[in-house]
Amino acid sequence: MVRFHLFPTEIGPCAIAWTDAGVVRFQLPERTEADARARLSGHEEAPPPKWLKDTVKRLTRHLTGEPQRFDGDALDLSGVPPFHAKVYQALRAVKAGDTVTYGELAARAGSKAALRAVGQAMAHNPLPLLVPCHRVLAAGDRAGGFSAYGGRFTKAKLLALEGVTLGEKKEDAPLFTAASGARLPYDGEEAVRHLCANDDKLAELIGRVGPFTLQLKETDGAFLALAESIVYQQLHGKAAATILGRVKALFARPAFTPRDILGASEADLRTAGLSRSKLAALRDLAAKAEDGTVPTLPALARMTDDEIVDRLTVVRGIGRWTVEMLLMFRLGRPDVLPVADYGVRLGFKTTFRTRGMPSPAQMQRRAEKWRPFRSVASWYMWRAVDLARR
Repeated sequence: MVRFHLFPTEIGPCAIAWTDAGVVRFQLPERTEADARARLSGHEEAPPPKWLKDTVKRLTRHLTGEPQRFDGDALDLSGVPPFHAKVYQALRAVKAGDTVTYGELAARAGSKAALRAVGQAMAHNPLPLLVPCHRVLAAGDRAGGFSAYGGRFTKAKLLALEGVTLGEKKEDAPLFTAASGARLPYDGEEAVRHLCANDDKLAELIGRVGPFTLQLKETDGAFLALAESIVYQQLHGKAAATILGRVKALFARPAFTPRDILGASEADLRTAGLSRSKLAALRDLAAKAEDGTVPTLPALARMTDDEIVDRLTVVRGIGRWTVEMLLMFRLGRPDVLPVADYGVRLGFKTTFRTRGMPSPAQMQRRAEKWRPFRSVASWYMWRAVDLARR
């Protein structure tokens, strides 16, 4: 009997299927979870058995940019043609960071002339990553084809996670845009129309500011986004950027991982410019990312705003305001009202001419008419401050 398990990763929900003999299928993210399940229809969804949990954990780490080895994992290749099985076994020996051509792989499988058959084996590979078909390139180090959702752009992204660059543009990879693209998940023009129709004074401000132009900040994951927030706290942008650059330079890749932070010496991290309190906060963040307390971006995307605030504020140095900025500028949530933000409070005071700085309760009462687009109204509060300074 074949069973499958759907699990979150940094690039989206993946699925793994198994029999008693080993892993029989691995599914990279589809456009939606429903699409992923549809590909495995007819099989029973179940929690992974104990022997498979480590494989799932390593696959998740691999997709955060921390390459893992899978050549020792048990696979069930009984359902594939014999030559395909021979090709897959040869390909499993190609390590992360290395690539082979179709011709080289054919030779390793014992048949130099079988280029077409090798291509067919790659096109029908049921176990990407475990059988790393993304590491097989066409002549001239060209990407060639890739049968998973996103095609050759997904292939280029998987190679980039392992340190191999083919030159595809980052923004071209559809597999990754759900978590880190610059497009808002709501209609900004609809939000502006709603705000103008429900608040005349806010409509006046919008008329003076002009179109809503907020864009999401790209990120390589929730851990890195929060790590950056910790480093930037109470520092000017240039100083914080310098310190963050020094921290990144300590590791083999700029997108450092929780394990990188936990394994680095205190002396190295302090020399990079981190204060003792920020070092403690960064290490607590890393520990909680490692144990799953801090979810991946795709997992956060399935949670409510309040759930995300409750989940992330258990991390040392991460308060409600930091999470609200993540919600607005990384996840694109439309209905966030950061009542503790000085700029939003000052913009509110300027726009609605309150006697003093408004209280959170005063802002919340007014903002009821802004729902479900309080993030957009907050953005205009910041712009009100900009206008007042001109």
